[in-house]
Amino acid sequence: MRAGSAEPVGDSTEPGFVLGIDSGGSGVRVALARADAPYEGDGDGGEERGGGGGDGPASGLSWSSSVPTPAVVGDRGIDADSLLARVLPAARALLREAGADRVAAVCVGAAGMATLGDDLRAKLPDALASSLGTRRLALAADGVTAYAGALGQRPGAVVAAGTGLIALGALPGSAADADTADGDGGADGDDGGVSTARSTAGARGGGGWRRADGWGHLLGDCGGGAWIGRAGLEAAMRAYDGREGGSRPLLARLEEVFGPAGELPGKLYPRPDRPAVLASFAPEVGRCAERDPVAAAILRDAARHIAQAAEAVCPDVEGRVVALTGGLFRMGAPLLVPLRAQLAERLPNARVTEAAGDPLAGAVRIATALATDSLLLPLDAALLRVMDVGPVAPKP
Repeated sequence: MRAGSAEPVGDSTEPGFVLGIDSGGSGVRVALARADAPYEGDGDGGEERGGGGGDGPASGLSWSSSVPTPAVVGDRGIDADSLLARVLPAARALLREAGADRVAAVCVGAAGMATLGDDLRAKLPDALASSLGTRRLALAADGVTAYAGALGQRPGAVVAAGTGLIALGALPGSAADADTADGDGGADGDDGGVSTARSTAGARGGGGWRRADGWGHLLGDCGGGAWIGRAGLEAAMRAYDGREGGSRPLLARLEEVFGPAGELPGKLYPRPDRPAVLASFAPEVGRCAERDPVAAAILRDAARHIAQAAEAVCPDVEGRVVALTGGLFRMGAPLLVPLRAQLAERLPNARVTEAAGDPLAGAVRIATALATDSLLLPLDAALLRVMDVGPVAPKP
């Protein structure tokens, strides 16, 4: 099969419904939309259950988890069973509300997919085929769904910054005529499974994507929410100790948010969601930046890291665009002013724009492209893998 040249989905020429799933550092969201109508989204999706934007299912229905916790990570990476336990009930409820019983295509965008996605690749094809009637599945890194939400299938670069940070650049269509080989990323268990999965990965090295960072809060994500929050908390603890480089305003915010500074390590280190806890302090750094030179310097450093990531991935083409997406940029001027200055210096010919949509909208766009045989984004074994799933013939 060739990228962008998929077989028709299902037994009908109607594209039907598609499902987008966004699993990030702050929880899980699901959206259902018709493949023949634009998905408008609905902002943050509400709590537990949120209606879509526009008039009913034509423009989309969505759900988001009420508890802002990421998917469970186990020995095989992101735990497929725990993700499915959240997603499948939500998807069935959305289908009932839309008056449908199956989805033609699904795109799952997950933080850590590139390095922690083995269990998802093994289990999701069977589970989604049997539960939702899915015939085509895309497994994507959250940076890829952020790219699709921000720029669609246009060439450019996207910086997605929330709890973490990743930058991706692409020339969509560059792999569209490349032959792709069947992989071994299908569902486990040929005895009694309900679907077969054929995995398609880009034949060219790198799959047409350029990636920078996204290595997690211990090894990277430089300039992201957890990075800023940790730097702010460090400056607060320096002030608590009386060390050079401390910030009294940030110390005051730490104690307002978390309690006594000396008790913070005991509260923070046992938490399984440490990156999200660190990132929760990033807005406090932004609020202090106008009056605190230490906080302002943290954000200038963050802006430099973000611009470096964008520079590393942005394709050198005429009319290139850099889109900024993710909750971190809602911090506004304290971060965006130094960031735009850095981008103007490093990418003087690039147009910087806000994202057209978020990663959930990007997941819906990719699923729609699968269902309508119009996917142009480069395929890549780690970043964007497409699987054809369907009924298993009975064994003799």
